[in-house]
Amino acid sequence: MRSNHEHDPFGTKGDANVTAIADACRALTQGATDDAPAIITSRYPFEAIAKAGRRYSEVEMMGVFTRDCFIDRYSGAKLVFPGVLRLLSVIMPAEFPFHPNWKTVACHPAYWDLFPTIDHVVPVARGGADDESNWATASMLSNAAKANWTIEELGWRLHPAGLMDDWDGLVGWFLDYCTAHPEVVAKSPYLRRWWRAVQQVRKPG
Repeated sequence: MRSNHEHDPFGTKGDANVTAIADACRALTQGATDDAPAIITSRYPFEAIAKAGRRYSEVEMMGVFTRDCFIDRYSGAKLVFPGVLRLLSVIMPAEFPFHPNWKTVACHPAYWDLFPTIDHVVPVARGGADDESNWATASMLSNAAKANWTIEELGWRLHPAGLMDDWDGLVGWFLDYCTAHPEVVAKSPYLRRWWRAVQQVRKPG
């Protein structure tokens, strides 16, 4: 026997997308199985988002990271130069582990919290340009969370870039340490690539 509750479980307010889902559910409850697909198609349609993968050279990345002064443009947090993080893993593999496939159970959390990446502010899959005007420095974690959403959809904002005099991502430390211990760089192709990238991007003085 049906209960005569006056409460409407689909009494949704606010967001139009939520309302569309609620209306589709109501249509299904009422047996209007043809109306539900029409509601979704017209009011909250599925739009396939193509995955836009792209590899950046260390020089390209270093240019963006330096421009943004190793600041996560989505959170405003400081990030650390990739060469520093990997160097720590070379020196302290047990205490600061790294996994070549980036397994979260095998990598130090700094690789997600502090590792800088390039992200498209307006996703390429959503019509954004794949050039420096649309690139932003973001932590691995922020990049993964943002995915193919816009900052407006997430309620985020773009934080201003920092100043290299205030925070350089420990690039200076990396250069000093590697200069004093060239054997470390010689043994690691990864560190050598970042060493060369720093040399190419770094401005005199």
